[in-house]
Parts: sequence; C-alpha cells; structure tokens
Amino acid sequence: DIVLITFTQSGQTQVIVTQKPSWSQMFRGEKITLTCEVQGGEGVQWEYQWRTPQSETSWKNNKDWTIKASISGEYSCKSRSIYDSYSSTNWSETVKLSVSVIVTQKPSWSQMFRGETITLTCEVQGDEGVQWMYQWRTPQSQTSWRNNKDWTITASITGEYSCKSRSIYDSYSSTNWSENVTLSLSGNVSSFQNVLFHMDELVLKCNKPGARLTAGTTTVSVGDNVTLICSVDESAGWKYEWFRRTSNISEYRIYGGENGEIRVSQGGIYSCRGFRGEPAFYSDTSDEVTINITHLHPSASLSVSPDRVQHFTSDSVSLTCEGNSAEWRVGSFLLPDLLSFCSDWGTMNGSTCHVQKIQSSNAVFWCESGSAFSNAVNITGHYDDLILLSPVHPVTEGHSVTLGCKWRTENLLSKVFFYQNDTLIQSESRVEMIIPAVSKSHEGFYKCQSSGKESPQSWLAVTCQLPKASLARLQLVQNAVARFICGVKKSDHITPVLVSLNWLPEQY
Repeated sequence: DIVLITFTQSGQTQVIVTQKPSWSQMFRGEKITLTCEVQGGEGVQWEYQWRTPQSETSWKNNKDWTIKASISGEYSCKSRSIYDSYSSTNWSETVKLSVSVIVTQKPSWSQMFRGETITLTCEVQGDEGVQWMYQWRTPQSQTSWRNNKDWTITASITGEYSCKSRSIYDSYSSTNWSENVTLSLSGNVSSFQNVLFHMDELVLKCNKPGARLTAGTTTVSVGDNVTLICSVDESAGWKYEWFRRTSNISEYRIYGGENGEIRVSQGGIYSCRGFRGEPAFYSDTSDEVTINITHLHPSASLSVSPDRVQHFTSDSVSLTCEGNSAEWRVGSFLLPDLLSFCSDWGTMNGSTCHVQKIQSSNAVFWCESGSAFSNAVNITGHYDDLILLSPVHPVTEGHSVTLGCKWRTENLLSKVFFYQNDTLIQSESRVEMIIPAVSKSHEGFYKCQSSGKESPQSWLAVTCQLPKASLARLQLVQNAVARFICGVKKSDHITPVLVSLNWLPEQY
C-alpha cells in the first residue's frame, strides 16, 4: 500500500488514507480500494464515513471502501467511536482521483486533409454493465448529451474539442472534460495537437493533397507495355483511380490498379487520383502523362483523311502514302473487277491523292512504288442520309476504338442505336460508342440507327497483338514482309478475311 494522505486529529490519533492499487492514473471502470486507517486509537472500535464528489456515505464498520473508478473528483473520510454518535474526527484532507477518458480517432492516419471525415470516440474502458452518455465541446458550442460515444465531424474548423461522460441514471454528475484535441489552422497547414494519451500528431492541410503519376517510360513499341505508378505523398491509406483519354476519345475510367500501379499497352493521355475513407475523400487529379506507341513501319503505308470507311458522296477524301520512296501512286480496285489509279478519279500532289467527291461505290485502295505495296483499305461512298463512322484500318487487340453516327446535314442526332451483327448493343443519346479495349469478340459488322434512318454496315477488323519476339521469328522465316491474320476459321467467308489482311512491320 502507498500512503497518500496523513493528518492528525486531536492528541495522538492519526487518520491515514491509503489506496490500492497505487496507480497514479485510473481508467474509468477500474476497481480501487480506499482505506480510512486510524492510528493511535488502539482499543477503540471505529466506524467510518466517506465523502464523494456526489454525496456522503452512511456510517459503516468496514474501514476499506471498494469503488469503481467512474467520477473524477475529491474523496475524504472521517471516523468516530461506535459508542459516540455525537462526535467524530474532522474530514480528512481530500484524495483526488483522476479518472480519464481515452479519445481515439478513426481513421488513424497520421495526416489528415481539410474536408476529410474524422470520427472521434469518447472511449470508456472497463465499463461493463454501465450505460453511458456523452457530450462534446467544440470551438463553437457544446453538443447535447447523446448515447453514441462516436462523433463524426468534417475537418474544417479551427479550435479545441473535448468530451465528458456520465451514467444515464445520474444527470447531476459527470466526469471532467477530457484533455483537448486541438485543431490548429495556420496558413496552408493545420494540425491536431496535444491529443490525449499519446495520440500521434494529426496534420490537417487546407488544400486537397495532390496525386503524382510517374511512368517507367513514355514511349513503348507496339506489343510492349509500361508501368504507371500513382501516389499521394506523406500520407497513407490511399486507393487509386485511373483515367485515359486521347485526342479523339473523351476521358473514361480504367478499372484496376487500386494499389497504385497499373500496366498499359495503349497510347494515350493518362491521369490518376487517390481516394480514401468512407465516404470517399479524393485527392486532386495528377498531372497528365502521355504514352506514345511507336510502330515498326512497313515499307509502305496508306492513311486516309477523314479516317473512316463510309463517306457521303459529297465528301472529299485524302489518301496519303508513306515510306522509303519519292514517287508514289494510289491504286484502286472497284469491286468487282475495275482497276484504276488516282489520275483517273483524283489529283496526285506529291505523296497524297486528293479526291474531290467520293464515288458511290465499294472500293479497295492502296499505295505502291516499284515493288513496295502498302496495306489495302476499304472505302465506300453513299447517297444515304446516315453513315457509320468506323476506322479504315484494323484495330489491334487491347486498343480502344470509337464508333460514331453522322447525318449528311451535320445536325445533332437524337437517340442513337448501335448494332453489331444486327444485335442492338447500345441505345443512348450519345452519337458515339467507345470500346475501351477491343478483343476478337468485337469483330463483326456494325451499323447505327437514328430518327428512323439506318446507316450501311461496315466490317470492324480486329488483329492479334504480337510480341516483338514472335514478330522477329516470323520475319526470319519469311525473310520478307508477310501478311498475317488470326482467329480465322476455314469456313469463314472470304470477304471479311481479305479486308482483315494487313502487312507485318518490316525490320532491317
């Protein structure tokens, strides 16, 4: 036992108050035994009375008084002979019990940002069998008493927060206020300070945190991929969202990579942001990173502007040849059997053939120079009022593609329906349909409908994505540029197969 208080009555009689256990700090609900010890009064039968922060006990014969630590305050005792009910000692000096409430925080991140949701808990340990009520003191006011020990706030207000508790059966007494949780805002940085019982310092920033996006490289070859990493500095608990856009495709979310890392093989403009907590608190979006895909160019290639299969008969089209040659000509094979060149239906200017008005036809076009031939593309001209916008070149597996619908008059479209192989796949007010990552299952005939009109259908070809190692082995076997298609059955119709044929890149 530890002697806390010693005082002297008259004469040689002393009353000593002891405490067991002798801890200097008690938690609510813990048991403590106070003893009112009379020294110098041997041979006298004593009885004892205790004074608490709430009331005085009745006289009792037992000098030991066991209580549950529940109310902070001052305790004292006095004694008298059991044969003398008219006189007693004076009250002893007070013993002060400090009963504390543990304040905890959730989430327990060491750094918080303005606008995040914080839950403070007025925790009573060892409170089995006791029903408590809680009150919080804020920089602006005091809350009413409530049964819930958890209090959820938004980190935004400078000042001090504290709590106290009481039994639901005792509305006249309560604990003292807990030590303050101080929310201190200064300039752009704020912090929680002096949190009760060794809580970590919480830092609260006025502005949202920024996400940072880094890439192992910003240029990759076709078939390769790059790792993107998103992070929010100096704080924990974040998950991540990823976004991609291109010059032709509006921004959309990429699923996956919540752990902050994602591998991509598509070119485009990427960004990310972090989120954490419930409800979710979002960081600012990162700066954008552009990933460029380099192609191993064939000896000749043909590009079309506008880049689409279907055109109105009033449209002008440019066909441009690229490769290691200074003299090009653009050929056309008009189905079923008419062979012609740019000089017959357009104007050749350097390596580009300009067609003033596309013919109402279904034709295949290519570039040639000596023994070099480009990939062939299919272009169709239409008198219809509605056409489908789809790329002239096959789309590589894993890449994105955008399909559109266009009126001849350029007026905005009402509700648009997109079909694949005569099956409705999208019915929305948007005039385009985005496939973020195409696969062989997306290959087929597509068309669109709007306002009772229907476009002609066009074939969307999807090619396999070959790793560079496989490509190199194929070229060693062929010793030349080779045609390559995949996912074709022997029973497939030859027309879409021919359209899908494309040149392998040639390496030297």
